[in-house]
Amino acid sequence: HAAWVCEGPSGPLSLGRLHLPIPMCRCCVGGVAMGSERLGGAPVLGGFSTLTLHSCSQRCCHCCLLGRAAQAAGQSCEYTLMVGYQCGLVFRACCVKGQETADFAPGDIGDIQEAGGGPCKQQCRDTGEEVVCSCFVGYQLLPDSVSCEDINECVMGEHNCRLGESCVNTVGSFRCQRDSSCGTGYELTEDNDCKDIDECGTGIHNCPPGFICQNTLGSFRCRPQLQCKNGFIQDALGNCIDINECLSISAPCPVGQTCINTEGSYTCQKNVPNCGRGYHLNEEGTRCVDVDECAAPAEPCGPGHLCTNSPGSFRCECKAGYYFDGISRTCVDINECRRYPGRLCGHKCENTPGSYFCSCTVGFRLSADGRSCEDVNECSSNPCSQECANVYGSYQCYCRRGYQLSDVDGVTCEDIDECALPTGGHICSYRCVNIAGSFQCSCPPSGYRLAPNGRNCQDIDECVTGIHNCSINETCFNIQGGFRCLAFECPKNYRRSADTLRQEKTDTVRCVKSCRPNDVTCVLDPVHTISHTVVSLPTFREFTRPEEIIFLRAIMPVYPANHADIIFDITEGNLRDSFDIIKRYMDGMTVGVVRQVRPIVGPFHAVLKLEMNYVVGGVVSHRNVVNVHIFVSEYWF
Repeated sequence: HAAWVCEGPSGPLSLGRLHLPIPMCRCCVGGVAMGSERLGGAPVLGGFSTLTLHSCSQRCCHCCLLGRAAQAAGQSCEYTLMVGYQCGLVFRACCVKGQETADFAPGDIGDIQEAGGGPCKQQCRDTGEEVVCSCFVGYQLLPDSVSCEDINECVMGEHNCRLGESCVNTVGSFRCQRDSSCGTGYELTEDNDCKDIDECGTGIHNCPPGFICQNTLGSFRCRPQLQCKNGFIQDALGNCIDINECLSISAPCPVGQTCINTEGSYTCQKNVPNCGRGYHLNEEGTRCVDVDECAAPAEPCGPGHLCTNSPGSFRCECKAGYYFDGISRTCVDINECRRYPGRLCGHKCENTPGSYFCSCTVGFRLSADGRSCEDVNECSSNPCSQECANVYGSYQCYCRRGYQLSDVDGVTCEDIDECALPTGGHICSYRCVNIAGSFQCSCPPSGYRLAPNGRNCQDIDECVTGIHNCSINETCFNIQGGFRCLAFECPKNYRRSADTLRQEKTDTVRCVKSCRPNDVTCVLDPVHTISHTVVSLPTFREFTRPEEIIFLRAIMPVYPANHADIIFDITEGNLRDSFDIIKRYMDGMTVGVVRQVRPIVGPFHAVLKLEMNYVVGGVVSHRNVVNVHIFVSEYWF
């Protein structure tokens, strides 16, 4: 049995929260003092002999002594001092063994070696026959029977951590750690518990002057030093507020009275009966009596309706056309038009108090039954200025030819100015004169007359009608819009053709060559005929292509070879090249076509000299000359 006692001449030494004296060790065996030495190798004190525990060094003894002191003080055996690994093992072993047993069996002294004695890493015991190694608490022996390794109590489930704590493994042991913090107003103790912080005792409160700090669990409160009068209580800010005595558990007022809170006190008021609808208190104010709602001058049902009183209420008898409304408790008019839509009136229904009446839309009138509507014949009142046609519910105005309906009133007929229409310029060939409901066409004052269709202008042939003033020696030639008196004389060696004498009304005068005997010059002259003709042309309104005006038919003279060629030409009078002549073959004949190729605005007069040359062998053998007098009118008709 061995025990260690620590002394120190200089007082205790504070190591963390473990209070130890300056290390001075005395080894006692069986309660007898064997010797004492200072751990630093100091001389022996008091004349005692020195005791050496096998191979334990002075440092090992010091570490074990710290472990025993921690066990004796009830502290944790988990070393936290920076004393090194080997010293820490000895510290924990001595502390844990002190918890398990304080006694050793007699005779064990010298048999057990700790902290790496002999071949063992931790504990060694010599049985006399062999050396047996073992480990400290919290360790397990490895398969080599010499070394030790830490036991993870958290994984093996050999810990004793409580609910809300997590196990954290340490070398040779474990520790319990809270899962959550303690929160404001609490601190964590060594036992891993939460302890309230006394803010008032530690002086960490913030109560202002004039307040007293009062600690509470997890917090504190500041209580004002000011005292309130009776009937008031202080709030958290120290203000005095009124106490509502009427809300207290014990009712302050007797039965039959109502509590009314006042400033700093309360009053009791006698209860008054509460009468329901249709009742009121009697004059004494002791009971409820019925109200006669039908009493004059009240008319709860409305004027003209019958009211009958009943206990707490009344009822109404409504006239026809009314119904009793349970919410307003009055007689309300029945809106027949809304209740029976489309079933009472043909067109429009208008509600009246207690009844209704029907009306019709414009163009209709109410029938004899007072409900249906019949069409009104508006044309009977002659609303239109000309023609009227009645339609269902309305009427339509029409106008006669040459008139149109007014866009303003739709009733009046207005004259149509046909001459002002976009097509007015084509209605009449000359001039258009508007008249009421129609129009009239007119022609130039002379030379024309109105055609039977009333629109076109026809040329008057003064030569035929005999209204010309040509002399007996002149020939009358009719032109559009007038006439011309012309006298054509045949030149020397030519005479007028006999066929023209038989046709006095012809516009062509032809002179045929007639040579005197032995007149060789006349015979050799190729000109065979000289003709005069008159052509009257209008001023073409739209000149878009050449206009063919004259056709010259050539009669081929008899020649042995019969290979003559005919050449047409304009030799005189073609001002501004307004005309040309082309050759064409028609019905086996050669025809010369004179065309107007440029627009000419009349009045205009020109004389074209045309030649028809018969060429044989490159020489003109025969020639006919035609003098064309062209008169262009100033009008297009």
